[in-house]
Amino acid sequence: MVKPEILEQLRKEPGAEDLDLSWLERPAAERGLEVKVGKRGLTLDDIAVGSYGDVPEYTRNQSGRLRGSAPRPDAQNLSSHWPNMAESWSESATLLYEEALQRQWSSATDIPWHELPELDDDLELAMSQLCTFLTQVEFIAGDEPGKFAPNISGDHFEIALFLASQIMDEARHLDVFRKRALANGIGLLQAGTGAVGLLTAQSFIEMTAQLHIVGEGFVQSVFRMGELFAQSEVDKRIFRLSAQDESRHVAFGVMHMKHLMETEPERREEVHTYLDRMEGQVGVVPNQAGLTGGGETTEALAILLGGGTSEAQLKEGYNKLMAIRRRQLKEYVHRLEVAGLGDRIDRMPERMREILQS
Repeated sequence: MVKPEILEQLRKEPGAEDLDLSWLERPAAERGLEVKVGKRGLTLDDIAVGSYGDVPEYTRNQSGRLRGSAPRPDAQNLSSHWPNMAESWSESATLLYEEALQRQWSSATDIPWHELPELDDDLELAMSQLCTFLTQVEFIAGDEPGKFAPNISGDHFEIALFLASQIMDEARHLDVFRKRALANGIGLLQAGTGAVGLLTAQSFIEMTAQLHIVGEGFVQSVFRMGELFAQSEVDKRIFRLSAQDESRHVAFGVMHMKHLMETEPERREEVHTYLDRMEGQVGVVPNQAGLTGGGETTEALAILLGGGTSEAQLKEGYNKLMAIRRRQLKEYVHRLEVAGLGDRIDRMPERMREILQS
């Protein structure tokens, strides 16, 4: 802190009549501010000390000012930031952001492409079809949160940081599955039906319900099951790394929804409406198009799960596929329970409830 007598002397220097220098005076409220480096380095949680750690439930900050810095009257008003913390806040955002930084991986160098074996044509075509679906899914999953990043207030900047990490994760997933489709000389095959309503979200809460709770959660289950249907150690590594990323996105969405249900429970029916719409678009039976892919994608999964296209292999593959669908739905119900929406099961489509109970 600069001593008052030094400031006064600076102001008396020739040509310094218009100098303010008040910014050199450290705010009294933050004297004694102490930041300690933790075991994982200097994290966002480590610097959330004093007033810097006080996240306002409601903010009028419509400028580019980050929490903790002093406001100024001539700052540009962006008029697009959400004032309510509940609109986007997730208690897990700082931890998940730090994890995203520490666990970044490269699709170019962290996948042993030179060890990729040649598969039978049917298996290679099935893998390329699955990868085609996943490139489209991951493109959407990165595009959608990007729409809402400009709405995050500087007082809630941790959410914007996490969204940036998610967009990078999804870009890498699009990249790695596209590379996998081309690596053995097949390329991309049949595109899916599209965003299936994901890109129509009008609010962050609608986006979280549709993308993180439903869409990303179902894809996460597929990545986790990659150990079961992947035909090589190379493919298993791709799914393993992608699954660890996807887990962060799902955790963020679940904790955001939990915060919303605890702070603004009157919005429960609104969230149920978003979930009503998405559940009607989830394909849970073979050859039903939806968030889980169209008929060609479910057939590709069945071929990979069964190990081929013979009648016996396809039967085994479809039986395993239905087991995966059951697991997807059970994991979805668990996410709802953690988020405070455990009553949701009574509103699910009948076919979804039948699979859960089978």
